[in-house]
Amino acid sequence: MKIEILGVGCPKCKQLTANAEAAVKELNIQAEIGKVTDIDKITEYGVMMTPALAVDGTVVSAGKVLSKDEIKKIISK
Repeated sequence: MKIEILGVGCPKCKQLTANAEAAVKELNIQAEIGKVTDIDKITEYGVMMTPALAVDGTVVSAGKVLSKDEIKKIISK
């Protein structure tokens, strides 16, 4: 599983990254967590508001910081 945090590095982006890392750790699953900070790449995903979360190339959230529990629900499907 590949999880990407889309954002330029703002505090909300950092919080979303931390929440995603905590969710993966709690679920004890193998996932690669990466950051996409290039604004052109972010807009290629169709994202206009950051932070955004993409799982396996599909944007599942944009414009808000998901909680650890919300991320766990998304990635455990």
